[in-house]
Amino acid sequence: MDNKQNILDYIENEKNKYIELSHQIHQRPELGNEEIFASRTLIEQLNRHNFEVETDIAGHATGFIAKYDSMKPGPTIGYLAEYDALPGLGHACGHNIIGTASVLAGIALKQFIDKVGGQVIVLGCPAEEGGENGSAKASYVKEGIIDELDIALMVHPGNETYRTINTLAVDVLDIKFYGKSTHASENAHEARNALDAMISYFNGVAQLRQHIKKSQRVHGVILDGGKAANIIPDFTHARFYTRATTRKDLDVLTERVSQIARGAAIQTGCDYEFGPIQNGVNEFVKTSKLDDLFAKYATEMGEAVIDDDFGYGSTDTGNVSHIVPTIHPHIKIGSRNLVGHTHRFREAAGSTHGDQALIRGAKILSLMGLDLIVDKSLFKEIVEQHQFIKEHKK
Repeated sequence: MDNKQNILDYIENEKNKYIELSHQIHQRPELGNEEIFASRTLIEQLNRHNFEVETDIAGHATGFIAKYDSMKPGPTIGYLAEYDALPGLGHACGHNIIGTASVLAGIALKQFIDKVGGQVIVLGCPAEEGGENGSAKASYVKEGIIDELDIALMVHPGNETYRTINTLAVDVLDIKFYGKSTHASENAHEARNALDAMISYFNGVAQLRQHIKKSQRVHGVILDGGKAANIIPDFTHARFYTRATTRKDLDVLTERVSQIARGAAIQTGCDYEFGPIQNGVNEFVKTSKLDDLFAKYATEMGEAVIDDDFGYGSTDTGNVSHIVPTIHPHIKIGSRNLVGHTHRFREAAGSTHGDQALIRGAKILSLMGLDLIVDKSLFKEIVEQHQFIKEHKK
């Protein structure tokens, strides 16, 4: 019996354990950098299979690196495990599936690499959804952790099964204005109105939108606009996202938004703060030959792999893709009209269809890892294509 069939049999025999693990994480959603239960639960599985696990990674207490080395020559296959949830929505992006599928895929491949060589690394990646100190994969890139990998693999739940799509680079920014508070009627002439500064800032951004590329985005909300109508606010706070198709373009856009904040402060006599609350996220560098391998095994698993225009989102997996060949495909867990970050998607991530996608996804990822170790010419083609694409983006 060949190694591919052995991997399929192993995952099939172990699937109920990992479905239950996914459900446990789904039922105990944790926000980014607070994923204590999810991280611990995944680490326990990896420890049971003799992975060497390091925790508290690159400033992320719930991050981990799990390694198994065959001590024989071969590439290092990395699996990216996400496990954070969304505020108020729980696992409405299905990260319980992502984390569990990556761990299962890594453990399944580990069972056989002593025969074929190479190394398996499972990276526990907190806070993909962002927030304070969010986007841990970007931290891993900065710390050189991703340099240890030759290939990075993961699969995301979705409403269809499809290859990696284009994503946008994104910055997440806090804007704060500091003024001087007075009574709005008695001595308003002594005030410096932080809400006026914020409104001026919003108006400036609205005017900027007329002069940016169609693919670029600037959007945000006021988190604190004052406390009482008869008191001139001395503090206001907003959070904004800027997005663009490349990091180079995004840096220019973010600087223009920064200049608007400075102008609003000068106009109103307020002080201000402007800056990122998390790692910057980069656009995706797609490696089509690696996605072709995903599509091959997804089709073999019974998935209908489609091509479509799904619009643009953002993910810190894009940062990883600037370093090594990486995929971020989707696997179907529900109906065609299923939308991420909704209550329906959360339900689908814990459904029977979601469980089936988890197991199929793990099989696909593990078989891909085996192919990339065994087929040296395929591995070389993928690495060379990725390098070519990176060089031509400069």
